[in-house]
Amino acid sequence: MDQKQLRDNTAIVTGGSRGIGRAIVLALSGQGADCAFTYTAHQEAAEALADEIRALGQRALPIRLDVRDFEGAKTMIEQVKGEFGRLDILVNNAGITRDRSLMGMSREDWADVIDTDLTGVFNTTRACIITFLKQKRGNVVNVSSVSGIRPMAGQVNYAAAKAGIIGFTKSLAQEVAPYNVRVNAVAPGFIETDMTSLLGEKFRDKALQQIPLGRFGTAGEVAQAVLFLVSEASHYITGQVLQIDGGLGM
Repeated sequence: MDQKQLRDNTAIVTGGSRGIGRAIVLALSGQGADCAFTYTAHQEAAEALADEIRALGQRALPIRLDVRDFEGAKTMIEQVKGEFGRLDILVNNAGITRDRSLMGMSREDWADVIDTDLTGVFNTTRACIITFLKQKRGNVVNVSSVSGIRPMAGQVNYAAAKAGIIGFTKSLAQEVAPYNVRVNAVAPGFIETDMTSLLGEKFRDKALQQIPLGRFGTAGEVAQAVLFLVSEASHYITGQVLQIDGGLGM
C-alpha cells in the first residue's frame, strides 16, 4: 500500500534548484508529489535535480523564471497546470541577500531584495490563488527568516522583506481560510547552505554562541517543516510562522 503523504499532488517550489529549495523539492517528491521548480541560473543543477525527482518515480518540470516577473509568474502557473493537470502546493522559497549598512546601501541593493524576496511572493501567489479558490483546496508555504523576527544590523532590506512575508502570510491566511486554502510560513535561522558557507569563522563562532542548540541547521530540517505544513498532519494550522532556528529567535 502506498503510504506517501502527497500522492497525486502537484507542487511548485520557487528557487528550487539549490540549497533549502532543493531540499524542499526532494522532500515533497519523496512523498509522492510531482514537482515544478524555478531557477534563474545553474541550469545544470536544475536538470540534475529533475533527474533525481524522476528517479523517485515522480514527474519534474524545471522552469527558468525570475520571480520579479509578474507576467512570467502567471505563465508559469498555466504551464504547470497544462503539464500536470492540477496544482495543489506553492512554496515561495526564492530569495537573495544584499547585506550592508544602510549608509552604504544603494537603491538597487534595496530594490533587488524587496522585489525578489517580497514582491516575488506576491507575484507567484497572486498567479495561483484563483486556482486554489476555485477548487477550494490549496496550500501555500512562504519561506521567511528569523531575520524577519529578530533582525541583525546590516540587513535592513532583507529584514524588511522577510518581516513583510510574515505579514503577507497572516493576512492572506485570513482571506482564503473560508475556501479551505491554508497559508503558513517557515522562518529558518542559520542553515548550512552555500550562502552560509561563505561566512567568516569569527562570524560563525559569534552566531553559534547565540543559538541555544549550539549548531547551524540543515536544509533537510527546513524541508521537513515545510513537508509538515503542506501535509494533512497540519490540516488545522493556518496563518502560523514555524521557526526552524535552534532557538535563536526566542
